[in-house]
Amino acid sequence: MTVPETTTTVGEASGAEALRPHAEDAFADELKALAAADDRPRPARWRLSPWAVATYLQGGTLPDGTVITPKYVGPRRLIEVAVTTLATDRALLLLGVPGTAKTWVSEHLAAAVSGDSTLLVQGTAGTPEEAVRYGWNYAQLLAHGPSRDALVPSPLMRAMSQGMTARVEELTRIPADVQDSLITILSEKTLPVPELGQEVQAVRGFNVIATANDRDRGVNELSSALRRRFNTVVLPLPATPDAEVDIVSRRVDQIGRSLDLPAAPEGLLEIRRVVTVFRELRDGVTTDGRTKLKSPSGTLSTAEAISVVTNGLALAAHFGDGVLRPADVAAGILGAVVRDPAADRVVWQEYLETVVRERDGWKDFYRACREVSV
Repeated sequence: MTVPETTTTVGEASGAEALRPHAEDAFADELKALAAADDRPRPARWRLSPWAVATYLQGGTLPDGTVITPKYVGPRRLIEVAVTTLATDRALLLLGVPGTAKTWVSEHLAAAVSGDSTLLVQGTAGTPEEAVRYGWNYAQLLAHGPSRDALVPSPLMRAMSQGMTARVEELTRIPADVQDSLITILSEKTLPVPELGQEVQAVRGFNVIATANDRDRGVNELSSALRRRFNTVVLPLPATPDAEVDIVSRRVDQIGRSLDLPAAPEGLLEIRRVVTVFRELRDGVTTDGRTKLKSPSGTLSTAEAISVVTNGLALAAHFGDGVLRPADVAAGILGAVVRDPAADRVVWQEYLETVVRERDGWKDFYRACREVSV
């Protein structure tokens, strides 16, 4: 059974005008340069070889001098394992705490492998089985009965018929009975359509990348049968402060350019300060290891640090002199830390008074935080 391709044209933005271009559009030049330089074997229907996919994710310099920017700053071996998994018939599960770039890695893997990161099922508590399998055009169904024209393929069905990479975000948010509809797809590589007495068989090149938050255990935990269908790669938090500062700086620069925000020439100091605050509160101990701290209820992830700095950069650009200062990030940090107004506010006040107040070079930051904390 062949599933017709579908395209979206209503309200479609050009790559230059899209608020957040898809990875294959935002980094089209890098993908093109990699494809031109890539002379290694490629699995069926892959746009790049596994080596080139890993280089696209981790960054490097090609023989012609083209610089490939890193999309993921972390252990290369993890990316190599993820890419190798996609080259087999095993699906890939990216697991980790919030803010460890699971979605980001998933999108870029699909873009590099298939040239299309949009075959996406977004997992929520209300995700229906039709989002994983297929649905129906009910006007066609009522007028003519079950037929191929009345069938509405899911992103997974389209990926199967075209030999592409499909993505399933927040897998553990999806109800358990809907999760189980993946089992036949992943094990038998087929999707029955009993209403038509037919099936869709996956062609070579098809695979699935799923992401899951390991703090969501118990929400809709994966069955052992489904978990066995995945190779799991755990994405860790950045190992060092310098690595996290690098990640935040890169993403803030990318986001800032897409929003036409001016570069913050002296922003690195505040980025490092935000990262330090997040890491200390997240780890429950100061950087020097001398002071134990209470941790707030939130995750204080790298993604949240990126959001705080980006918002601060916007404040500096529109309501300041364009230089990122403590007052620009203080409110954002407060909002990220104090999720539970009762318990987290106590944690934050204690951190301000026992750590920030006494730290050399942090007086302006302390005053800014005090002003927004009252």
